[in-house]
Amino acid sequence: MLLPWHQYLMAVIYILAGINHFRNPKLYERIMPPYIPAHKNMVVFSGLAEMILGMMLLIPENQHIAAWGIILMLIVFFTVHIHMLQDERASMKLPRWVLILRIPLQFGLIFWAYQYT
Repeated sequence: MLLPWHQYLMAVIYILAGINHFRNPKLYERIMPPYIPAHKNMVVFSGLAEMILGMMLLIPENQHIAAWGIILMLIVFFTVHIHMLQDERASMKLPRWVLILRIPLQFGLIFWAYQYT
């Protein structure tokens, strides 16, 4: 069964994002809020989750589970975006407007994922 091109795109984005957690773990550790325990383990876990959910999105029988998993993950990631707005070190020297723009973008990504539930 052929999936819509945008579903392949979403899957590739999450798979590549997950891989990047292993290529550049320090980046992800730096942006995590201090109240989240075991930063290194959480980077590994979130990277694996992104890759697995991205792959599951390519399997029609599992795409609804993957989409709900991505939605849940994106909701949890709001904590990181808010922390990046509040902590200069975590902001990665990005302009404030970029950090603010990421919040509505997150809602767009959630809506996109919802299309596959």
